[in-house]
Amino acid sequence: MLNEKIAVIGLGYVGLPVAIALAEKFPDVVGFDIKASRVAALKAGEDDTREISAERLQSSGLRVSGDIADLRDRDIFIVAVPTPIDRNRQPDLQPMISASRTVGKVLRKGSVVVYESTVYPGVTEDVCGPVLAEVSGLRQGEDFHVGYSPERINPGDKEHTFERIVKVVAGDDAQTLERIAAIYGAVVEAGIHRAPSIKVAEAAKVIENTQRDVNIALMNELSIIFEKMDIRTADVLKAARTKWNFLPFTPGLVGGHCIGVDPYYLTAKAEELGYHPEVILSGRRINDGMGAFIAQKLIKMLVAAKKPINGARIGIFGLTFKENVPDLRNSRVPDIISELHQFGLEPLVHDPMASTSEAEEEYGIKLRELRDFGKLDAIVLAVPHKSYLAEGAATILDLLSENGVVVDVKAALDRANPLLEDHSVWSL
Repeated sequence: MLNEKIAVIGLGYVGLPVAIALAEKFPDVVGFDIKASRVAALKAGEDDTREISAERLQSSGLRVSGDIADLRDRDIFIVAVPTPIDRNRQPDLQPMISASRTVGKVLRKGSVVVYESTVYPGVTEDVCGPVLAEVSGLRQGEDFHVGYSPERINPGDKEHTFERIVKVVAGDDAQTLERIAAIYGAVVEAGIHRAPSIKVAEAAKVIENTQRDVNIALMNELSIIFEKMDIRTADVLKAARTKWNFLPFTPGLVGGHCIGVDPYYLTAKAEELGYHPEVILSGRRINDGMGAFIAQKLIKMLVAAKKPINGARIGIFGLTFKENVPDLRNSRVPDIISELHQFGLEPLVHDPMASTSEAEEEYGIKLRELRDFGKLDAIVLAVPHKSYLAEGAATILDLLSENGVVVDVKAALDRANPLLEDHSVWSL
């Protein structure tokens, strides 16, 4: 088994940890990425996702490449590329198709191609397999085989790492399944779950994130209701969690590369089959509307505090999709900013984790230095990075003017904090 020559296609938040773990066990692993700057950085020992330390990256033995020639002698291909949605919230399979074309050019008889990207059931065998066959000239299921093993990596989570999460695996026949299970089993300490088919494994992954999305949508809807009742949602949830079987979900902005995207893969396929999903899509509508709801609440709070709307100085802290990671993909914080624009307001935005150039390129948002934030009328703690919460969040709360407004989106601040005295505070 250790003689398998492995290639991991795509070295992002998912692909890189997978490639590193495999390279630490197998003697010949190539990590491939089409982005030249990413390849150069990794060769220099720098991971801008901050998931892998420079020491581990350099000692792993992983060969990083952007040259397709380095893939020609591979036996196992593991594809970990993004699966985004388009403007119409329909699945965009182009990265998967493009990666399949790349692999197809170097595919050999006896090779196995395993996909980790989140998709609707059928993509691996009905979309990617035929692309591999067309480009390679080989026969799917005979000359080469396909498999699926859904990624479960949680960016920024140092506890639930690749090696510590049970790995679901599936193959297009029994022999391929065991081959895939042996490879992942060599590095995944938590164990292997063999799914009975590739479609089952694809479905299992897409519903993991769909379930979370729907549950968070319920919390968000409750927070809207409780806001109208002048009840603090965090207090309600604290009381409700005293029951042993109450699920500990919390309200918030739902972004990122998974939860805010994956449900659309399932609903698109369902609609193609003639079924209109109601619960899933209603949850999506609620979650997609939370940015505007937060911005409108902020405006109401400014009015109640007798703060001027025109020219109000508003600081938004945090732009990444979750705390303590630099990942800007599908962040919903720009929804807050966009809604404030409708009121003629131009908030100042700060994030110590995010790339300044990426923020401007992706969202047209200019990240500012803290020295630009003095005498704020309002603060929106959108993403509670650790650095913001240090020392009682003094770094940001000291920037407020008298009788300021604080929108603590995820209820991360201690309400007993003396720095919050004489300010209006609200959270989801």
